Amino acid sequence: MAEEFDEFEEFEDIEIEPRTPVLIGGAHFTQRTAQQGKFAEGLTPVQMLAKAARMAAEDTGAGDAVLKALDTIAVVRFTVDSAEAGRLPVGQVPNPPRALARTLGATPKTEIYTAAGGNTPQALVNKSAEDIANGKADAVLLAGCEFLATLLGALKAGVKLEGWGDDADGEPEKFGDYRNGVNPYEHAHGMRFPVNTYPLFENAIRGAKGRSVPFHQKKLGKLFQRFNAVGAANPESWFPAARTAEEIATPSDKNRYVGFPYTKYMNAVIEVDQAAAVIMTSVEKAMELGVPEDKWVFLHGCADVAEIWNVSERPDLSVSPAIRLMAREVMAMSGLSIGDIDHMDLYSCFPSAVEYALDAFGIPADDERGLTVTGGLPYFGGAGNNYVMHSIVMMLHKVREDAGSFGLVTGNGWFATKHAAGIYSTEPTVGPWTRRDPKEYQKEIDAIERPKVTVEANGKGTIETYTVVHDRSGPMLGIIIGRLEDGSRFVANTPADRAVLEDLMAHEGLKRSGTVRHEAGKNIFTPDPV
Repeated sequence: MAEEFDEFEEFEDIEIEPRTPVLIGGAHFTQRTAQQGKFAEGLTPVQMLAKAARMAAEDTGAGDAVLKALDTIAVVRFTVDSAEAGRLPVGQVPNPPRALARTLGATPKTEIYTAAGGNTPQALVNKSAEDIANGKADAVLLAGCEFLATLLGALKAGVKLEGWGDDADGEPEKFGDYRNGVNPYEHAHGMRFPVNTYPLFENAIRGAKGRSVPFHQKKLGKLFQRFNAVGAANPESWFPAARTAEEIATPSDKNRYVGFPYTKYMNAVIEVDQAAAVIMTSVEKAMELGVPEDKWVFLHGCADVAEIWNVSERPDLSVSPAIRLMAREVMAMSGLSIGDIDHMDLYSCFPSAVEYALDAFGIPADDERGLTVTGGLPYFGGAGNNYVMHSIVMMLHKVREDAGSFGLVTGNGWFATKHAAGIYSTEPTVGPWTRRDPKEYQKEIDAIERPKVTVEANGKGTIETYTVVHDRSGPMLGIIIGRLEDGSRFVANTPADRAVLEDLMAHEGLKRSGTVRHEAGKNIFTPDPV
């Protein structure tokens, strides 16, 4: 085997297994036409995928030869095809991977269209690495795009979008967990939207740290200003504006609350037009295609874990056992410690997602290495289910530039529900590439004891965590997760009374007592006066 690598100077003293998976190319771009109001001039979704794929092929140094060699194409699910969103309203794309293959002139034997979830791109890398190592695939294209800026902008402006449909037929292979993110009980109380649910995690985290709202708000501003600074310097960012920690943390006319305590500048923004693609092969295929060794990036560790699925059944909303388990497994596989990591991109849809990861990996919030390579979802852009593909592309280039360094990428789907992680480096992995079956360690999460949930709640209770949902006119809905006197968990809304909502923001809501009653299919919690 060593003789096969004599032509590769960098690895001439290292014996690398032929089936070792390697990332050989990656590229991404941001389409600006919607920001200019030119909705009809932007690329269609399939054209966006194809452009990113061709850019990734060019990045390999082998060009079209790589596209012709593809045996697998996987496309990350469009947001418009995700649960509750419905199908594309301006032209159907029944089989996105086949449509992409046809556009590229590729003939893959495997076509994959994934489930929804921000963990998906990293989970696809993990799966593809395993398939390559096991001989099930040789050359894999992973691609995704988001186009809601053009789609929604055109619909609002009354602009007709032409050519968005595609007649590629056939049923692509499924990948991922297709369960809904919430159960009917959570759905009824407004927890189906991430902007409503992640603030529940945030107030639980704040309570566990014993912080007041003003003090914690300053901490959140400082945390996300670090992401904003990177995003402001990234030419591909959707929102490259530099903001101070105070601007991010302080409510204003331009920075209203969305879900208390989150201001607008702390929220992922999904209305973007962005695409990204990654190409993976075996080492022997990379050699066959003539991909230079300085393009190779190895996956040293990976992990996939799901949290207790429903938020209402998680015993402690201030921590994420799943991310802690994922951290343990990805580090164990790589043989590294968090101190060995040089670059990071922690999933950042909302501050609580970052805080969960900081806790799980043992990373200080002010870590000098930085917490993102893109700028994060609120500033780089929350490219739907595909954001992490952008993270991976940027990490691939980062570790190439800093040869021998290690980069960590994490992904998060639904409501801190589905998680994936990967560790990347130009340093080759040693021996046959294998990973532990995620089903083995998933059992640890599945075995966690869950609180009893009372669906129809009546009686005295206390607030475990809460949020106040806002629209442009101000506070509109309170969501409460609490405990009854018997210790059981309940989910509720507050009365439709603005004074109650403003009181929950003006005075500490955590551990406040009150009365809950079930009526018309919902629980209504009325806090006791302060």
